[in-house]
Amino acid sequence: MSRAPDRPLRRGWTTGACATAAARAAFSALVTGRFPDPVTITLPRGQTPSFALATEALDGDRASAGIVKDAGDDPDVTHGALVIATVRRLPAGSGVVFVAGEGVGTVTLPGLPVPVGEPAINPMPRQMMCGVIADVAAEHGVAGDVEIAVSVSGGAELARRTWNPRLGIVGGLSILGTTGVVVPFSCSAWIHSIHRGIDVARAAGLGHVAGATGSTSEAAVAARYDLPEIALIDMGDFAGGMLKYLRRHPIGRVTIAGGFAKLTKLAQGCLDLHSGRSQVDFDWLAKQLAGMGAPYALVDTARSANTAAQVLALAEAEGIALADRVAAGARATALGVVGTADVGTEILIVDRGGAIVGQAAGW
Repeated sequence: MSRAPDRPLRRGWTTGACATAAARAAFSALVTGRFPDPVTITLPRGQTPSFALATEALDGDRASAGIVKDAGDDPDVTHGALVIATVRRLPAGSGVVFVAGEGVGTVTLPGLPVPVGEPAINPMPRQMMCGVIADVAAEHGVAGDVEIAVSVSGGAELARRTWNPRLGIVGGLSILGTTGVVVPFSCSAWIHSIHRGIDVARAAGLGHVAGATGSTSEAAVAARYDLPEIALIDMGDFAGGMLKYLRRHPIGRVTIAGGFAKLTKLAQGCLDLHSGRSQVDFDWLAKQLAGMGAPYALVDTARSANTAAQVLALAEAEGIALADRVAAGARATALGVVGTADVGTEILIVDRGGAIVGQAAGW
């Protein structure tokens, strides 16, 4: 039997945070001739970590800085990898341009949050890097028109241990992170924390809790119901762990919020929503569309789609409420787990922008 760890798991930093710090150091060197070491950045939630530089180089209108990623206690494939940002000056008015360096992939198929042809650098790391460039430019009264090439040592090889190839991201890794912080992944520790969160909510007499798969969906459900922080259960991928505990320790109402792909897996009957342990069944999605009277071409396209988000976008374009149907299926799975326990169950499907696009409820 696994035991809960006897110490708190150490958190780490995402590739996006490392790239941001490296970009700040490189651009600072371009402007001042000196690399800040350590270099400090501000993360989306206000933390201000400092990063030691592992490499640095300055040559005319180009500078690069490298940071070794520390993922804390998380078994992250990129732990220990060297993340390098190379910053090059561009003509006035160019803005910030991103380039995939060695070991960073390029998006080749639709359905991801980055357009086809772009480096696989996700929106939040892009925003963070643009922010540090703007900060340094403003501090020194210079233009912030630069190209940022992000590289990861051994990234192409590491990417083979991820789902990137299947998603059409070729040539390397994705630069990820919505908060900049890596929360250590431990099944027993995470499920234990879910149970403790439910215990705290019950002890406080709360009648409504929410489990979310990530920060965007958590923010959406918190805003919808103005729930206190202790009502927000950090469910992550462990829908089954939360629902099974609620069956034994019921609370009057539970909302499960998440993205379309993860809740599609719940609708299929999967209780562990992690990409390494369950996958979206595109034949299943195609059957749902067929049952809703979707055109044959759409049903056929769904079967060979690259991502669940792509299928949802195509359905929405046809005016087909696929997200509501998936929410209903996810709710049916959830109700099957909580059984006869008196737990009113709701599903909210949230898009990447934080909007609720599908729901199924029954208090």
